[in-house]
Amino acid sequence: MEHFVVSSFIFLVFFLDFADAGSIGVNYGRVANNLPSAVKVAELLKSQGLERVKVFDTDPAVLKAFSRTGIKVTVDLPNEQLSNAAKNPSFAASWVQRNVAAYHPATQIEAIAVGNEVFVDPHNTTRFLVSAMKNIHQALVKFNLHSAIKVSSPIALSALQNSYPSSAGSFRSELVEPVFKPMLDFLRQTGSFLMVNAYPFFAYESNTDVISLDYALFRENPGVVDSRNGLRYFNLFDAQIDAVFAAMSALKYDDIKLVVTETGWPSKGDENEVGASVENAAAYNGNLVRKILTGGGTPLRPNADLTVYLFALFNENEKFGPSSERNYGLFYPNEQKVYDIPFTVKGLKNYRDNRPPAVGGQPMTKPVNGGGGVSKSTTGNTWCVANSEIGKEKLQTALDYACGEGGADCRAIQPGGPCYDPNTLEAHASFAFNSYYQKNGRGSWTCSFGGAAAIVTQPPKFGNCELPSGTEH
Repeated sequence: MEHFVVSSFIFLVFFLDFADAGSIGVNYGRVANNLPSAVKVAELLKSQGLERVKVFDTDPAVLKAFSRTGIKVTVDLPNEQLSNAAKNPSFAASWVQRNVAAYHPATQIEAIAVGNEVFVDPHNTTRFLVSAMKNIHQALVKFNLHSAIKVSSPIALSALQNSYPSSAGSFRSELVEPVFKPMLDFLRQTGSFLMVNAYPFFAYESNTDVISLDYALFRENPGVVDSRNGLRYFNLFDAQIDAVFAAMSALKYDDIKLVVTETGWPSKGDENEVGASVENAAAYNGNLVRKILTGGGTPLRPNADLTVYLFALFNENEKFGPSSERNYGLFYPNEQKVYDIPFTVKGLKNYRDNRPPAVGGQPMTKPVNGGGGVSKSTTGNTWCVANSEIGKEKLQTALDYACGEGGADCRAIQPGGPCYDPNTLEAHASFAFNSYYQKNGRGSWTCSFGGAAAIVTQPPKFGNCELPSGTEH
């Protein structure tokens, strides 16, 4: 096999005119108790040259803070309100009137995210998605805002059935007819775009034996050739995005644009979270900003100038899950940078990726077992099940995390799924916790969920549903 190294000249930036290049925004999450006021946040974004922000609700204090700042805002209709928006057009109209029309155009709301990663929502809101999007759009028409404000919904990469090689990208078969085709039709008819959340960190963390760190961090590397079309990829981000483009193309929706509504890299993680570090986070986000602001698209769509929202603005100390979840921030709550990267073309002039020296000639970190946890190589079968004594509220919170951000495969516990019955919180949580546990190496740290779960050595069974063990994966 021939190998090519990316020539260093492609990283040189010619600062002429990048008016047609992509755009950088940031996600402003607020799951923390120590963040600055929204007014200070607006000032911080302005000082950094960030002109786009995405929020996860429609908090009045936040929307007022961005008034007359020139910052373009994407707001969110939460998953728990999808059913109301889908079933009741008057609810959608009232929501738009209170949360959008009341602030626009002083606050430059440019898009509404209807739900977030709905397909992994354990509350089975998928069936409401397209109807909710249509009703929200009709409400915008009512207030004559439909030309200025687009409606979409962020999907996770777990919505793909195939993602490798990129050209084989396809959406999950059970979602194509009921959701993706009508949603993509809606996006086409309204001139909107598909929102996608993409995290190369997760793919790297789970596959360090086959994915090089340089490839994940946009650094010089031989590249990876797509065996189907011969295109060579020099970074994992492009490969993931092109898998989504290929999935749209397979359904004949090549004309629809794509916006990356979330991507990022944690600056800190637990012992088993390989690659989570300040140096790697700085490299990923800094090199991504350079790529987006200097144009070029992806191998499959070279003219696709992407808008990308970095995740996230701050470290959020009340987020659930592993340490990485609380350490995606570009800034500490005191507004100091976690690491120094630019957000503008002007800032790129002096940007350098401060690559640490290789250790022993190896440019990537090899995965290690640590922490005294339960390892697949040292034990027999083990499972992770719910601890019902912790209480329903904490159990539900842990279940929501496992099926959402945690990436557990929760399709089997959806209505009609083989493990939906018994329809109890303990049974569903046990299935989700075990999926997360088996997927992430069966370490003790992957079966905690804040005390909501415990490891067992006897195969648990709920009704006719048996929880899989690691040896079956």
